[in-house]
Amino acid sequence: MRNIVLFGPPGAGKGTQSALLVDHFGFVHLSTGDIFRLNIKEETVLGKLAKSYMEKGQLVPDDVTIRMLEDSANGHPDARGFVFDGFPRTTAQAGALDAFLNEKGQAISGMLALEVPEDELKVRLAKRAETSGRPDDADPAVIQKRIDVYNAETAPVADHYQAQGKYQGIEGLGSVEDIFGRLRSAIEAWA
Repeated sequence: MRNIVLFGPPGAGKGTQSALLVDHFGFVHLSTGDIFRLNIKEETVLGKLAKSYMEKGQLVPDDVTIRMLEDSANGHPDARGFVFDGFPRTTAQAGALDAFLNEKGQAISGMLALEVPEDELKVRLAKRAETSGRPDDADPAVIQKRIDVYNAETAPVADHYQAQGKYQGIEGLGSVEDIFGRLRSAIEAWA
């Protein structure tokens, strides 16, 4: 079983690439964004709490995020592997994910980090706001806050996986197909 952390700043293309990885490798896609939106739509207690942080461009607290993700992962007992999209976002979450998988006799195979310049991220997020109905992507101030939070709080998670020898940067510019080819090659090299 291969468990992949697909990493990168908001707008790097994690959702798009995750869908391709799921189709190609048969992974289960666990996106914290999707999990949050589902809980928000269903107005769960955790969803309402997550929404209050997301609307401000802040990270949802670790304990809330971890509980939602574990519930979702446990709903797929026959998975061939997971692609974690948007998780972990903090070093504490990375440790919690390692512990959760360890309890199941599994581990993270690797972290693939999509590397995209900040100016391109802003362009992509503005386009996403127009096409996907994601209001959190429409406000330039919220976009900048999300990028700043990523740089200050999330980017250090890469150190956790670098220390384990599981980090690999992937150029996130080019066509969707080109980027997918880079990701696929990296994953196949782990087999």
